[in-house]
Amino acid sequence: MNYYSLNRKAPNTTFADAVVRGLAPDKGLYFPETITPLDASFFETIEDKSNVEIAFEAIKQFIVPEIPEAVLKTIVEETLNFDFPVVEINENISTLELFHGPTMAFKDVGARFMARCLGYFNTSNTNEVTVLVATSGDTGGAVANGFLGVKGVNVVILYPSGKVSDIQEKQLTTLGQNITALEVDGVFDDCQDMVKRAFMDEELTSKMQLTSANSINIARWLPQLFYFMFAYKQLKAKHKDIAFSIPSGNFGNICAGMVAQKLGLPVKHFIASNNANDTVVNFMTTQSYIPKSSVQTISNAMDVGNPSNFIRIQELHDNNFDDLKANLSAFSYTDDETRKALLELYYDYNYIADPHGAVGYLGAKTYLERNKAHVIFLETAHPTKFLDVVEDVIKENIELPPQIEAVMDKEKVAISIGSYNEMKAFLLN
Repeated sequence: MNYYSLNRKAPNTTFADAVVRGLAPDKGLYFPETITPLDASFFETIEDKSNVEIAFEAIKQFIVPEIPEAVLKTIVEETLNFDFPVVEINENISTLELFHGPTMAFKDVGARFMARCLGYFNTSNTNEVTVLVATSGDTGGAVANGFLGVKGVNVVILYPSGKVSDIQEKQLTTLGQNITALEVDGVFDDCQDMVKRAFMDEELTSKMQLTSANSINIARWLPQLFYFMFAYKQLKAKHKDIAFSIPSGNFGNICAGMVAQKLGLPVKHFIASNNANDTVVNFMTTQSYIPKSSVQTISNAMDVGNPSNFIRIQELHDNNFDDLKANLSAFSYTDDETRKALLELYYDYNYIADPHGAVGYLGAKTYLERNKAHVIFLETAHPTKFLDVVEDVIKENIELPPQIEAVMDKEKVAISIGSYNEMKAFLLN
């Protein structure tokens, strides 16, 4: 499988090169040349397959033979060593829990998968690779955990000061070893802009091999298609049309779901559920894509004003707005609406959600006002990662799971920066 740049001004390249580079030389996102649908029998018998079997068959066309089948199977097995349960909320809405991994966020899968791919490619490479990643919350912890101790790989995480939860900050600033956290005086978009600028800085790239572990990286983004197949496997017996409501920030998750759809997964519709950062919501109304400065909300991992992966979503629909509109709806919600949804889920359904899942639930409800389907909203992080918000809303104490307790008493270690030049100086030194 070869990959091309969505800016279309760079040579096509291999999976390995796309993973190591992160961005194409023309600064475009990489995209697979072809997406070949799986045989219909794969989905007809999906309930008889294990999650590892499903994931391996779904992803192998994008990776084999650069990573041999036997090695890829091991990578998939090591990545997926936790559960992905679907929990019924009511007759028409369920949630897919994606927080049962080591950092209790959906990004564990992509981070673990990418770390193992990069580790494989780096076994015969004597040069160190620096993974540069911006986070609005959960990416940082997942990447830090996934890459911890990987030989020949250094990880530098940029996060906005005061705009991630205390637990999220602990998860990305307390591991040490090959992980460094840079605390940025700004918002997530400032962090993301610094990362993108670094890839365009020839003084940097001539002296070090940079790659990214944000969902712009093909190996971080593609494995997220697994979630949608795991959900379908669990609900197939209901014989209902299935739609997915995805809390959306950088739009990598929903984009991966659309790849699963291209592979043949029966999905009626996708719902992009947003907080006040409504760039895509406005685009779906006006057909005019106008990035905004991000706004801070209680669902901070979605505080993205210029989502990188939306260009991939457009590519999946051949840049045809009518086709996109038929497959995607987008809604935005305020913090007050999110709090009300947290209360409703708790008191009406005895379910404790996190703020991002609550936004996904709101999107499901809005879609069902005019459509018939069974909607699965993605619960992307454990509620204890947003303890102050959730406990303040439901007025109950939540028991901390072991993954969270393990970092609570660790000491934060981070380097404060306020500009791109400070980040560059750190990397060069």
